[in-house]
Amino acid sequence: MQPINSLANHLLIAMPSLEDPFFNRSVTYICEHSSEGALGIVINIPLEATYQELFDHLKFETNSDQPLAEKLLAGGPVSPERGFILHSPIGNWQSSLTVTNELALSTSEDILSAIAKNEGPEKVRIALGYAGWEKGQLEKEMEDSSWLLVEATPDLLFDTPADQVWHKATELLGIDWTQLSNQEGHA
Repeated sequence: MQPINSLANHLLIAMPSLEDPFFNRSVTYICEHSSEGALGIVINIPLEATYQELFDHLKFETNSDQPLAEKLLAGGPVSPERGFILHSPIGNWQSSLTVTNELALSTSEDILSAIAKNEGPEKVRIALGYAGWEKGQLEKEMEDSSWLLVEATPDLLFDTPADQVWHKATELLGIDWTQLSNQEGHA
C-alpha cells in the first residue's frame, strides 16, 4: 500500500510559467513517488516515430495487416534511448512496476514483442525516456507552483489524443486553461 502522501497515479500538469522547454504544457503520469524521489512518464508529447517503426527497428514480427500507426511518446528527458510501456491490465510481464491494481509500467522486451504480435495488454502507451526527480525535488517544484496535480484517469492515460491531454487534464480540476497565467504566485 502506498503512503498517503505519495503522488503515484496522479498527473502533473505543467503550469504555463514552467520554463523548462521539455516540460512546456506537459502532463506527466507519476508511476512512483517516495521519500527518495519520483519517476513519471510524460503522456502528451508524441514523437514522429510510430510503434511500427519501433518494431521494425527491433526486428519484431507483427501479426497485423495494418501498420501500428500509434505514435511513440517522449516520456521524459532521462534515458530517451530506453522504452517504457504504461499498460492495463497489469499482466505477468518481466521488469514491471505495479502502479495500481489495474496499471503497470514495464520495460522488458517480452511485452513489446507481445504488443507487436497483437497479444499485449488491452491499453498501452509506449514512451522513450522518463521524467525523474531526486529526493525532495518534486516537492520543491510543487511548492514553487510549477505543477497542478490531479488524480489520473484511464481515459486521459490511454484514450485521449496527446494534443488534447493538457486541456482535458486541466478541465478535470475545473479550471479554464485559457485563464491560467504565466505569472507565478501563491494564494
